[in-house]
Amino acid sequence: MIRVPFRRLAVSIAFAAALLPRLHAQAAGYDQLYRPQIHFSPRTNWTNDPNGLVYFHGEYHLFFQYNPFGDEWGHMSWGHAVSTDLLHWKQLPVAIPEEDGIAAFTGSVVIDKKNTSGFCASGQPCLVAIYTGSGNTPEGPRQRQNLAYSRDRGRTWTIYAGNPVLDLHLTDFRDPSVAWDDKEQRWLMVVSLPLEHRVQFYSSPNLKDWTHLSDFGPAGDTQGAWECPDLVRLSNALHGKGVWALKIGLNPGAPNGGSGEQYFLGDFNGRSFTALTSRGAYGWTNYGTDDYCAISYNGLPQNQNPVLIGWMNNWQYAAQLPTAPWRGQMSLPRRLTLIDDQTGMALSQTPVVARLRRKELRFTSDALIRGIKLTVPYELDLDFDSSPAHSSAIRLYSDDKHWTEIGFDADRKTFYVDRTHSGREISPQFPVRTDAPLAGAKPHDVRIIVDRSSVEAFAQNGTIAMTQLIFPPETKHNNVRLQGSWAALPLLSAKAWELRSIWDPRN
Repeated sequence: MIRVPFRRLAVSIAFAAALLPRLHAQAAGYDQLYRPQIHFSPRTNWTNDPNGLVYFHGEYHLFFQYNPFGDEWGHMSWGHAVSTDLLHWKQLPVAIPEEDGIAAFTGSVVIDKKNTSGFCASGQPCLVAIYTGSGNTPEGPRQRQNLAYSRDRGRTWTIYAGNPVLDLHLTDFRDPSVAWDDKEQRWLMVVSLPLEHRVQFYSSPNLKDWTHLSDFGPAGDTQGAWECPDLVRLSNALHGKGVWALKIGLNPGAPNGGSGEQYFLGDFNGRSFTALTSRGAYGWTNYGTDDYCAISYNGLPQNQNPVLIGWMNNWQYAAQLPTAPWRGQMSLPRRLTLIDDQTGMALSQTPVVARLRRKELRFTSDALIRGIKLTVPYELDLDFDSSPAHSSAIRLYSDDKHWTEIGFDADRKTFYVDRTHSGREISPQFPVRTDAPLAGAKPHDVRIIVDRSSVEAFAQNGTIAMTQLIFPPETKHNNVRLQGSWAALPLLSAKAWELRSIWDPRN
């Protein structure tokens, strides 16, 4: 007779329960006070970094760091959800679980069309995950790169018996971003050495055997650990070969506190990345406090721009979010483009949200000065024909005492989001105002997307992005008012759309 320790048996039963698909309606249980209505969040438990974003057989897959046992960080496994439009998500069972004390940290999923790995069957392409296995080994704590594969559209996964496939015998070596290099006909990996402020490039013919190509860094900001690197190519008519963007997470040390992400624009020649030195070639993907470890999709059709999704949170207070029975959510997907004008080059981000819009509403300046009432979630777009001579703002009131302010500061020459009066202050680091430098020649347009517990703001053709969590006392309506000299500015247009909930089966 085999004796199974009670604690181990209990964990096994709990894990089995976590792997079971949900049989009841997806919409049930998605109406709590702070439950996002247009952003993905797991039904229950903790989530952090997005993982393995891939488009395959008409489905967008979102894997994510997930704790099947509770709403705090731990037992890192890969949660899983799918969508046909990047907005309406169906949560599936856990894809890659923690196994034998080795957690499944952040990584990628690729489509092995040519069966280079030997994992696919019957001449059909399959999905292969490349992720960091983190845990104790006979050598001590180690982070190594592992493989798992799926032959059934990501529904079930087999962990490769030959793991690890890349091992530098280091405690900190993580977050592989892998894609197919069509020109070189091989796989390319960019992976982080966090405490050395370097990312490394590797190539492989089969996802199992990896050859070191080059390093990038230290460069840019090195005040915190480098994590979650991602390399994407951006096409542009002015740059025949396109421009590459290398995005690197930083924790802590972001310009507005805690976790953040910097990007470098440059050239990748198949072996090494060289950053450009022109204006705008270095910046931040998000100047807010709550967008971290964003990664891009593999497998998109060639005519689509890269799509980025990030974790809407900050390690300064991630464990203190006042949400239940889940903790953590994702940003909206954003399509990336490259803008190159008289102010220099910059990444531009366009949120994927139009499919959720209800009837368009239009407003005058006078109406916005008096205040308009909008039902959350909503999108608000404002366009002006000149920059403000004085500081100007728009306030989103949840009640008379609580608001989030978004505006242009003429003295500081910044765009900002101020949540110091937004509601619950869950930690000393939470009530902040975040600022981003303005490019004076760019238009002063603002796109604001408000959910029950977040504000995402985009300005100057999407070259400034700010993502902020908020926890107001009332989450279903806002009174929106113009403040300051915006009242006197020529308003080209003011439009709003109330947005459909992604959890409502009717939508």
